[in-house]
Amino acid sequence: MKRILLGACIICTFFSQAAIALSPPEKSPAQQHIEKIMANTDFGALLTGGQPPTQNWLAHGRTYDEQRYSPLDDINTHTVKNLGLAWHLELGSNRGLEASPIVVDGVMFFSGPWGQVFAVDARTGKKLWHNDLQVDKRRGLYACCDVVNRGVAAWEGKIFVGTTDGRLVALNAATGEIIWDRLTIDLNRPYAISGAPRIVKGKVIIGNGGAEYGVRGYVSAYDANSGEMVWRFYTVPGNPANGFESDTMEMAAKTWGGGPWWEVGGGGTVWDSMAYDAELDLFYIGVGNGSPWNNYIRSPAGGGNLFLSSIVALKPDTGEYVWHYQTTPGEGWDYTATQHMILADIEIDGKLRQVIMQAPKNGFFYVLDRLTGKLISANNYVPVTWATHIDPESGRPVETDNEYLEESQFQFPSPLGGHNWQPMCYHHQTGLVYIPSHEMGMVYAHDPDFEYIPMYWNIGLPVAKDVTFPTWLDPKLIQAIGPKALRGYLQAWDPVKQERVWQVNHQGPWNGGTLCTAGGLVFQGNSLGNLQALDAATGDTLWSFHAQHGIIAPPVTYSIDGEQYLSVLVGWGGVLGLSFSMGSVLPDAMHPTGRMLTFKLGEDSQLPPVQVKRPLPEPPNVTVSEEVLLRGNKAYHAQCVYCHGPGAISTPTLADLRYMSAETHDNFNQIVMNGTQLHKGMMGFSDVLSEQDVEDIHAYLAYLGQQALKRENQPKLIKQLKQTAYHLVGFFTSIGISLTTWWVNVGS
Repeated sequence: MKRILLGACIICTFFSQAAIALSPPEKSPAQQHIEKIMANTDFGALLTGGQPPTQNWLAHGRTYDEQRYSPLDDINTHTVKNLGLAWHLELGSNRGLEASPIVVDGVMFFSGPWGQVFAVDARTGKKLWHNDLQVDKRRGLYACCDVVNRGVAAWEGKIFVGTTDGRLVALNAATGEIIWDRLTIDLNRPYAISGAPRIVKGKVIIGNGGAEYGVRGYVSAYDANSGEMVWRFYTVPGNPANGFESDTMEMAAKTWGGGPWWEVGGGGTVWDSMAYDAELDLFYIGVGNGSPWNNYIRSPAGGGNLFLSSIVALKPDTGEYVWHYQTTPGEGWDYTATQHMILADIEIDGKLRQVIMQAPKNGFFYVLDRLTGKLISANNYVPVTWATHIDPESGRPVETDNEYLEESQFQFPSPLGGHNWQPMCYHHQTGLVYIPSHEMGMVYAHDPDFEYIPMYWNIGLPVAKDVTFPTWLDPKLIQAIGPKALRGYLQAWDPVKQERVWQVNHQGPWNGGTLCTAGGLVFQGNSLGNLQALDAATGDTLWSFHAQHGIIAPPVTYSIDGEQYLSVLVGWGGVLGLSFSMGSVLPDAMHPTGRMLTFKLGEDSQLPPVQVKRPLPEPPNVTVSEEVLLRGNKAYHAQCVYCHGPGAISTPTLADLRYMSAETHDNFNQIVMNGTQLHKGMMGFSDVLSEQDVEDIHAYLAYLGQQALKRENQPKLIKQLKQTAYHLVGFFTSIGISLTTWWVNVGS
């Protein structure tokens, strides 16, 4: 009997311990709080902006209309002078930071490079969790414009993010653990994701990028709970021999002349802007450029090439096509319509109109009827040379002579557009839209030797084979371009009168997104690291904070316990910031890694001082022949310039290859050919470069390092004058002219 009781006790003890081992660990107070607040992030909350509606920032643009306007007004034109740094969080990232944080009842969620996700206490900046999602960094090769990520979405206890390697991931908001993980792309094609997902009626909607490499664009909706795909809408037709997915695709195919466009893919990626009108139950997507860019190759018989460069309205339940408006028919300049779209109700000619507004790359500001897609008005918001105006009857551009088959054309805007991805905002008090704008041109020319190379740059514009970096510094080119060909500014735009109200100039292009508030303010950061509060009515600067690093992300605002906060990610990058460093003009003024900064009235925290200068190691003492120098120059500017900058003048956050350490020089071949620094985002190029190419590039960089060391050892005044001239000449000419070689077709 005793043995039976003893056995029973042992069995009971075993199952008791097993139950303890199998039971979930006790949740922390922070996790319990997140679970409680996230249960309310549902469809109703996103419609209103939360409960109370002024407190949170629940969606990418705060609400579905993407106005990026907050009713909070404690920080206003009178009190903003008392705004100070409350906390900062070091992120350790050295790539561009573009995300709009989501804030729910004191908890902040945001994404970083590659699609990693952070959860932070929005009061204190304490990190609650972080998940890097183990992204395959080899796919960074197909992120044309830096491995950036523009944000996450929140819904019923889950945080959703798209990753550089093409996945859509649902995370537990309380712990950061993966709930489901779906691959949204074909890994045999050069897709990547940089945009923020949107959630409508329980569906997570995501697009992708990759048109520069050759892909077919689409947008997909997934069930938020299960992760199963619900629908997919293709933005361009596929191979007609395989049939069409819908009548819509059959209709679109009639606007494509010749072919075979489907071999390259056609393009039309939905890589950023989306918006939703709950009253009309319409979901709007912005569609990107053609693949290849060159429409003479892509569609030799002409045609509008639907739905390239278009705003398209879909039914969110099914993905069914409703209407479209094409901003640039048959585009051949990378004039995407993926830029920020804003929904608003505006009085025009005495009548309240439901409109959708966009300032796409092509330089025109559009106001459309969002029920029908019909043009209400359009006018150029930056200088434009490719068209004279938009015809009010047909809604189509009246183009100038854009023939670049025989002779090159210098056009405005450039592929970076008059406005890029950086969000605008709409101010309820002024009725104005605030556009982060820039002016720059590009030379376009046809490549008669174009050859499609899968998984690599395929834009159909020629590599200037005989143009090397020193040639870009020709004084005649500088005089021809002039400083007016390259500038950035914030402008307040009247969407009713279609005219500029005021303009605030920046020291360069590629500045941050905007935030409008009921305090009569517009907030924006710029490329030199200044976060500014401007009077929304006049453009006067009322407050400024130096963030020690360029800012491209848009600020957000929210309240906790009745106090208003302002937060912004700091870290310059993206396509211009990565490849043509504005930071190189002031290399000693920048903090090397990204941060989250948060401000509040009455605070006065300070950022730590920055490192004043980079170390300058002794480069190898090599003698480089003119032939090797030219070969290395050409190979470098064909493959390496995208990340490391023209003439190896890089952004402060990435490796400046003039200043390589002895160890890097010793391992140069392994790094470049075999990708031994993949963990830092440096892919191997053995399938692109030969051993001779790498040897030539290494010799070229060693030569540049020697020249940099000579300048460093010169008397201070002479060195400063030469450095200033070198940076200014290199910066202005490389942006204005070298874009012809920057967007490279590797096969030409």
